[in-house]
Amino acid sequence: MMNLRKLFLWGTIVPTAFLIVLVSSAWSKPSTCEDCHLKLTPGIVKDFNRGKMSKRLTCKACHGRSHKSALDYAKAKLPTISTCKRCHSKQAKQYMSGKHFLGMLPITAFPGFSHQQPQAFIDGQKGCNGCHNMGITDKKVRKNAKMRKYYKYGMDCQNCHTRHAFSKKEALQPEACNSCHTGFDHAQWEMWSHSKHGAAYLTDRKAHRGPTCQDCHMAGGNHKVMTAWGFLALRLPESDKQWMGYRVTILKALGVLDKNGKPTPRLDVVKAADMARLDKKSWDTERAKMESTCQKCHSADFVKQNLKNADLMIKSSDKILAEAIDIIAGLYRDKIIKKQTNQATFPYPDLLNFYEVRTPIEQILYEMFMDFRMKTYQAAFHMMPDYTTWYGYAKMKESLVEIKGMAEQMRINAKNTKKK
Repeated sequence: MMNLRKLFLWGTIVPTAFLIVLVSSAWSKPSTCEDCHLKLTPGIVKDFNRGKMSKRLTCKACHGRSHKSALDYAKAKLPTISTCKRCHSKQAKQYMSGKHFLGMLPITAFPGFSHQQPQAFIDGQKGCNGCHNMGITDKKVRKNAKMRKYYKYGMDCQNCHTRHAFSKKEALQPEACNSCHTGFDHAQWEMWSHSKHGAAYLTDRKAHRGPTCQDCHMAGGNHKVMTAWGFLALRLPESDKQWMGYRVTILKALGVLDKNGKPTPRLDVVKAADMARLDKKSWDTERAKMESTCQKCHSADFVKQNLKNADLMIKSSDKILAEAIDIIAGLYRDKIIKKQTNQATFPYPDLLNFYEVRTPIEQILYEMFMDFRMKTYQAAFHMMPDYTTWYGYAKMKESLVEIKGMAEQMRINAKNTKKK
């Protein structure tokens, strides 16, 4: 009996193993593409061959078989998430349920964004699109007319697993997040790297004493990447009535609510992009996940208190921003600032016009929203008190003083002009 069992196993395993070796060998053959590309783009060839995928795949697996010569290079396909999904279905599914997958959508929320910028800024990805070039590439979603209304199709997995090595090791390093999460409105790299978390990690990477971006935002290797507050740090409903008042004012200036507090078409874009939390369950779910992650190193009480205090920094900055918005809305109502033709938020200033504003007072408001408010709350969650204070909250207060002074002078100037 034992001999028969051994014989059966031998007869099953050996041919299977032989087949695997045979297929792997076929996949790992150097591609004929390399004959040309070693001369044309040697860096790409080198990157691909240093990666694990070169042991199993050739260029054709991602770029197709149509491109065969220098004359038909346009036939080479660019890989999409559908390409990656063939081998990495679990990670692709996670990624497609998270905010990074929606990277192109926020761009569509900005009024007139594309025609206000230099063409190179848009086409050459020299500005926002350089990072927000992630988008839906799944064929099923493309066919959905409602989705197609919002999305453009860009890169995806390759933003973190950069071409052509597609290295997991690279994507696990915090520097992989640095190129997008830095600077004006999302200085997470600066906040984290100067925090105790960042210092603990960067001074002893081997020990991995401090958490990286991936440890907190991709716990367990989950590619979803979501936060409780979302990019705008806005949620509905809000049980704190005072805070809800501030929030309604901000939502009016974002054009998500009209002057009467009713939803506008922009709300659909905010919903689709998951830029805010618009139901209690989604906020609670993401907060619970973060609490669980933080509690791997900290006590439950410590975690809850720190996250609560970070929440309250949003409230503190919202109070200042709402007051500034109301001051400028008053200038619009009194026709001291003239309504713009496409101003969907009238009589409120339109925060989503960003730096495309006509008056210095609105420029300060834009910086309050996109720079100082962001740093106030983002640094609070990233445990960087210097950024919360001097780059965030203090600048919010300073800006409010400037806006009050400028508004008063604008009213005096308008009154004097009328007298003439």
